[in-house]
Amino acid sequence: MAVRHLISLEDLTDAELRSVVARGAEFSAGAGTADRPLAGAIAGIYFRKTSTRTRTAFSSGALRLGGQIIGYGPDDLQLNTGETTEDTGQVFSRMLDVLVARTAGETAELRGWADQERMSVVNAMSADEHPTQGLTDLTTLLRRFGRIEGLRVLYVGEGNNTAAALALGLMRYQGVELELRTPEGFGLAADIRDKALARAELSGARLTERHDMDGVPADQDAVYTSRWQTTGTSKADPLWREKFAPFQVTTGLWESSPKAAFLHDLPAHRGEEVTAEVLDGPASIAFDQAANKMYSAMAVLEWCYRGEREAAAR
Repeated sequence: MAVRHLISLEDLTDAELRSVVARGAEFSAGAGTADRPLAGAIAGIYFRKTSTRTRTAFSSGALRLGGQIIGYGPDDLQLNTGETTEDTGQVFSRMLDVLVARTAGETAELRGWADQERMSVVNAMSADEHPTQGLTDLTTLLRRFGRIEGLRVLYVGEGNNTAAALALGLMRYQGVELELRTPEGFGLAADIRDKALARAELSGARLTERHDMDGVPADQDAVYTSRWQTTGTSKADPLWREKFAPFQVTTGLWESSPKAAFLHDLPAHRGEEVTAEVLDGPASIAFDQAANKMYSAMAVLEWCYRGEREAAAR
């Protein structure tokens, strides 16, 4: 059994993804922490970009499960002086059990760290995908609705790394309908869409993407948005705000979906991607969603470390 890495949700089998999501829901419900499954483990927490929720989630999650952590900031490693990704990974793998890394860059760097057989690598956000956010979102939906199968989810805004993970995750579940409304030129990346559609074909889920806000389907179970300026990125188009303006989430969306829950990966910019009335209103579960990031992180860490122990036992 190889060391387990989570660099993309595509690294997980359907069974593994469902298991991690279910375990996150168990942790969220208050079960499973007494066993201290990370006792003896050391997790490196390396964040090159800013983070409030994800860094705290993995740090506190590891500690709650009995592990220990070593934190690294953007200027702490010899990567800054020219050491290669592969050499850094080889060194880390002889001292750490898990490396949780946010680069906001290409996943190739994370794959470089993973090119060893001792230490798990977890992608805490790269430019193209935010897999741990996707697992958090699935955990949140499972906790809210008791199921994911058959849910109808409307995503409004940029087809960024959060949207990518949401699509890749939701398309694993039978009967899910994900409707994306994204500004022209700011939709899902073609390779992500292709992967999600391939998953949908296998599961019987449905993925639709349009670049306007006309005729938004009614009776959604959840409405999701993300901030317009993703961490570590900027937009070359000087008129991008004009293109994004029609995609603001307002209370008007609840006229046709009065029972929908509101999700947001946070941080939020009230008055931009979402109004204060929605984010702070009765439909919002965004802050419960943020709390679930820790429980989902705990599930990911346990899954990684359990795999390492099983591999060592063989």
